[in-house]
Amino acid sequence: MIRVLLIDDQPLIRSGFRALLELEDDIEVVAEAADGSQGLALVREHLPDIALIDIQMPVVDGIEATRRIAADPALAGVHVVILTNYGLDEYVFDALRAGAAGFLVKDIEPEDFLHAIRVAARGDALLAPSITRRLIDRYVSQPLDPGVSAALKELTNREREAVALVAQGLSNDEIADRMVISPLTAKTHINRAMTKLDVRDRAQLVVLAYESGLVVRRNA
Repeated sequence: MIRVLLIDDQPLIRSGFRALLELEDDIEVVAEAADGSQGLALVREHLPDIALIDIQMPVVDGIEATRRIAADPALAGVHVVILTNYGLDEYVFDALRAGAAGFLVKDIEPEDFLHAIRVAARGDALLAPSITRRLIDRYVSQPLDPGVSAALKELTNREREAVALVAQGLSNDEIADRMVISPLTAKTHINRAMTKLDVRDRAQLVVLAYESGLVVRRNA
């Protein structure tokens, strides 16, 4: 079962997501919270697989709640998916930097929402193509971060190749096909890269790839 905790200050939104999620045989809603502070307490109590967190909430907002979850080693198994009414760049970057595994706008189609929950639960980055394009546009126009670039030198050539493919939005199976290796080996390369680079998940790996210049925008 995928265990989900809902954190949103709008009861109607929470009810809608709960109703949708509880129709699925492999998903369970373990608790709900109306603000970030209450949500953090429930995350520590229930240790869900997924914490669905709204950005704009009272007491503790979604970005700060995400940051605290990502910083707590005891919550390493909790994948944060940010929910918002807004698709603004500033929220995307803040959420990913805080440690979110994904970012969803609330007008998402139900089937896409359910797919997103399952993607995040298995530890994959949850970035829509439009968000990935904005990441590219943001980082390709900025000076490279020397510290980030230096960190990449710790990776083997195959690990760097795997990271670059993750940043392009490829799944493990697609990366395996591109690198002519097994999906298990692809996953091993990615996990080792994440450990060496000290990133929490694939979403942060994507950000780092763009910051370092490992991945750049291709001209149309």
